[in-house]
Amino acid sequence: MPVTVRGYETDVNGHLNQAVYHQYAEHARWEVMRAAGIVPEKLRPAGVGPVVLESTVRHLRELHLGDEVSVTCTVEWGEGKAFRMHQQIVKLDGTVSAEFRVVLGLMDLTARRLVPNPVDRFLELADSRELLNL
Repeated sequence: MPVTVRGYETDVNGHLNQAVYHQYAEHARWEVMRAAGIVPEKLRPAGVGPVVLESTVRHLRELHLGDEVSVTCTVEWGEGKAFRMHQQIVKLDGTVSAEFRVVLGLMDLTARRLVPNPVDRFLELADSRELLNL
């Protein structure tokens, strides 16, 4: 997903504010889910919603006003209630600016608990399973 750093996203040091890195990553996660067909119009009637359980960022290089980047998003499935997304924010010249490790779950919105096997639910809801490595 392409993004251009905007002036109001920078801090007093002239580089991208640390909280905005998380916003870029969140936006990319929703975009990959949307592209796979996992949209709010499907999630709400199914009574589920994705939740972030843990998000870790490693800042490697500064971003400045006008920098153009791509935000990657790779899904990793395992056993149990949680799954992972690995993300990078990469400048056009290939320089990695930040790396994310995100642990997520799929919440049952009535019970307010994680569903036991999110893979099964995503398989039911997704149109383009390959985008989610399903």
